[in-house]
Amino acid sequence: MLRPLLLLAFLAAFATARPVVRRIKSTHEFDRLMKKHATETGLPVIVDFYSDGCGPCRMIAPIFTKLAKEMAGKAVFVKVDTNALHELSSRYRVSSLPTFKFFLGGKKVHEFSGAGEGQLRQFTQNIVSQSDFENVLLTMERLTKYYAEKDPSKDEEGIAKVYKKCVDQVKGQNPDKLCVGAVARNLAKSLQKKYGSRPGLEKRFQPEEPKAEDDAEGSGGDKKQQQQRKTQGKSGQPNLHLATKEQLMEELEKRLDAEEDAKNEEEEDDEAEFEHSWMPGQFPERVTIVGGGPAGLSAAIYAARAGLRPVVVAPPMGGQLQGKGVDVENYPGLSNVTGPAVVSLMRQQAAEFGAIFEAETVTEIDIKSRPIKVKTNSSTIETHAVIVATGAESKWLNVKGEYELRGGGVSSCATCDGHMFRGRHVLVVGGGDTAMEDALVLARTSESVTVIHRRDTFRASKVLAQRVIEHPSINVRWNTVLVEILGKPLESDPSDDSEDVDLDAPVPQVVSGAVLKDVYTGEETMLSDIGAVFVAIGHTPSTSFLEGVVEFNPDHPGYVLNVGTSTRTSIPGIFA
Repeated sequence: MLRPLLLLAFLAAFATARPVVRRIKSTHEFDRLMKKHATETGLPVIVDFYSDGCGPCRMIAPIFTKLAKEMAGKAVFVKVDTNALHELSSRYRVSSLPTFKFFLGGKKVHEFSGAGEGQLRQFTQNIVSQSDFENVLLTMERLTKYYAEKDPSKDEEGIAKVYKKCVDQVKGQNPDKLCVGAVARNLAKSLQKKYGSRPGLEKRFQPEEPKAEDDAEGSGGDKKQQQQRKTQGKSGQPNLHLATKEQLMEELEKRLDAEEDAKNEEEEDDEAEFEHSWMPGQFPERVTIVGGGPAGLSAAIYAARAGLRPVVVAPPMGGQLQGKGVDVENYPGLSNVTGPAVVSLMRQQAAEFGAIFEAETVTEIDIKSRPIKVKTNSSTIETHAVIVATGAESKWLNVKGEYELRGGGVSSCATCDGHMFRGRHVLVVGGGDTAMEDALVLARTSESVTVIHRRDTFRASKVLAQRVIEHPSINVRWNTVLVEILGKPLESDPSDDSEDVDLDAPVPQVVSGAVLKDVYTGEETMLSDIGAVFVAIGHTPSTSFLEGVVEFNPDHPGYVLNVGTSTRTSIPGIFA
């Protein structure tokens, strides 16, 4: 007796909370969620396959959350960590991060890879519209009534055959064998052409509303249904005072799940609370720092400790260090810690001293008048001084097949995408520290790693280079360059039997091989059965927004020209 009473007390004091974006913790939870929204709510499910070490994933994350808030009640937004849930990423053939997949009725409708806000919004709007369009039901009663008015000669057997044909054509989960969705609309349209009007369609899924209790039970009612109404409150939830032990346990499980979801959402909010903490004031800012990596955050910490209250403007990516999957080993005092963890601690430290964050990308710096104006996609920050610490972006080879196969096995981030090629043969192109780190990360999960380098020695640090050379799963092709990346059509998913197929859409391609060339002999070699190619040949400074504003170093394209050995630039008030 004591245990049910304790459960009752716990449940009565517990308030559930539904997170804006749900983080999936298991394959079972994902399947249960898909089934629920396919059969109970009709809402589309938008899934973000991501990784904590993926810079573009972190960049699109706040946009994904913002869109989820805008679409509350119209769609369900969930996130799947591909590092933790390999089964789901393999089931849906995720080959690049971030990847967004859109489900309706338990079936995949759309998908795309990359951190494109425009695509995310467009596909979301499309599937919400499709959900509204397909949220219709043609009941047997309405069809019978319709034929009674339009074609009385149609007997019950004939009507049943028409309805069954509609049910059989419905794709996806339809456990109640109903005539629903686009099939129901098509049937109604066909009947309209034949008889001049269409049968009435109902909404298949209705928003949940509080249910009123019956004033009287009725002596002839079903006793089981009467008992169920007695043990349920107005909202349809069990009345805890009259619920059975089994009902209490079931309700407890539901609420514990909701508590865990709310906890995850709270943790996500804690991380994001300083991403958009800047608000325009009456006076210009003293210092604005452009860049959110270690350099920018170091500047933020020093400026904040000096009482300058700096504004840090950068996407929530954390620079190159954010995507470093191996441990940070070359910084004093740090051991057994990854890049994302270091960046997170730096952000917290800067915020504690008074730094303010604006999670945006700088598009322009206006120096036509003072104060200086730092412009982003959504705001303009007036400031007396600007510190540029934007780091660099990955370089590409510009060889045949590279651009076409990005997202299909060609990547510049082994930490982001490497685990999706578990058990495959992969290539790494480069000879510096980045290439060595990528090769070591990939060697953890890949069948083999081949490093392609155009010289006979690595430019990387001796420690990293020696690890790569001695690793049993890593091979090195010296004095070799990559000249072409080969692809093949992506095999169709056998579980995807959707009837909506765009015959004009290009067939997705994935990496299948590569062509290598010896730099001395010119001999070409073709490698087959390659799952991915990771390009790690260096970086280009992210300074395009400064073109026409400050002078650049003529000997080092893309790098800002400093005055002497200082951090001053050709424009007073801008430092780099």
